[in-house]
Amino acid sequence: MKNTYTDLIEQSYYFPQEGFDLNNEYLTFHGVSLKYLIEKYGTPFKFIYLPKIGDQIKKARNLFKRAIKKNKYQGNYHFCYCTKCNHFYHVVSEALKHKVNLETSSSFDIDLILKLYKEKKLNKKCIILHNGYKTDEYLRKILELNEMGFENSVIILDSTDELTRIEAISKENTKKIKIGVRMAINEEAQSAYYTSRLGIPQKEMLDFFHNRIKDNDKFELKMLHFFVDSGIKDTLYYWGEFQRALSLYIEMKKDAPKLSSFNLGGGFPIRNHLGFEYDYEYMINEIVSNIKEACAQEGIEEPNIFTEFGKYTVGESGAIIFEVLEQKQQNDTEAWYIINNSLMNTIPDAWSIHEKFILLPINKWSNNYQRVNIGGISCDHSDYYNSEDFNQEILLPKYPKDDREPLYLGFFHTGAYQDAISGYGGIKHCLIPSPKQVIIDRDEKGNFIDYVYREEQSVQEMFKILGY
Repeated sequence: MKNTYTDLIEQSYYFPQEGFDLNNEYLTFHGVSLKYLIEKYGTPFKFIYLPKIGDQIKKARNLFKRAIKKNKYQGNYHFCYCTKCNHFYHVVSEALKHKVNLETSSSFDIDLILKLYKEKKLNKKCIILHNGYKTDEYLRKILELNEMGFENSVIILDSTDELTRIEAISKENTKKIKIGVRMAINEEAQSAYYTSRLGIPQKEMLDFFHNRIKDNDKFELKMLHFFVDSGIKDTLYYWGEFQRALSLYIEMKKDAPKLSSFNLGGGFPIRNHLGFEYDYEYMINEIVSNIKEACAQEGIEEPNIFTEFGKYTVGESGAIIFEVLEQKQQNDTEAWYIINNSLMNTIPDAWSIHEKFILLPINKWSNNYQRVNIGGISCDHSDYYNSEDFNQEILLPKYPKDDREPLYLGFFHTGAYQDAISGYGGIKHCLIPSPKQVIIDRDEKGNFIDYVYREEQSVQEMFKILGY
């Protein structure tokens, strides 16, 4: 009976599959030779495969376009990229090549918008949605954008008090201010609280609109926004919150002729294991058809549909490659592979919220396999990864300790949030440095281009931050 790692994967999943294949017993990622990258850059290193970003944007747009045509839907679809998901210049620039709109979350985001504008990466017609808690500084910068002529800059009100503060700050402003309102959702049953702290409670929304917005000449209500944190999923919970928001939109639209946009907020899930299944086409068609049906019943105009996709846009473009430094057998049943960095530092979501990522070996696919845990080199007992599809344990190739070639491991689809949460280039647990970061792109002829965006963090860089 064959018992190699290749046999395990091929018997458990459809393989090869999108993004993953073997070339001479070495794993490839979207056709990129990981063996080549390891030999060129050493380990550990992170990389971003930029073409995947455009692929995701095109996929969402094509599926919405298809659903709109199928349902004879009268509104338009707008794709927004959430900058908070990955702020790196090369990532945002790649998204903007595909004419995306943007969503911001903080004061510094507005400086980022202005820098991109000065570099002609975007123009003043770009739709920019401003979410999050609005500090006075954040509000002032948004209002400056509005005065500069950014005609599609929309402030999404997170509370009724924000409107009061905007009125106080904008006394000298001359242009009408476009706003949206965010509906607070009811959280899932297992949550520690019932209603999200984000947004305005549904029961307060209509009174707020009629008393503060409807006859206020300074503002123009453009959008209703809601956000389900667990994402757009085919569950009773999601559809329940969706219908609540849609019903509120319809009631407001009856008295708000300029209200024209329905923002779905939360994003699509991404592949976090080889057995991942999600019917994007079905979900998009259900969203479009439900909105159309509800609006037809009430005799109102169908809204433009907005999505704010961050993780979906960039998550599947990223990966981190490690080398196994040592094998340890701690008891009769538990084996450990110790990798050459800290998992807590480089993939904080795996440690903090138990997020799963696709974990695959780069080499030794023809070897037998065994159950193992992955450990980092920090001194913290929580610096490990052991959550996979195979009964909550990881199965990876076995190899003799004196093997000349180390085992290399890749964590894939890590392109969203990891650098923002771990603080790329900052101070890390146990002073373990941030790894080298590599950019992979294709030229006009389709050939791969790879280069170092940033070298591994040095001791001097850390000491400067620490004041030594």
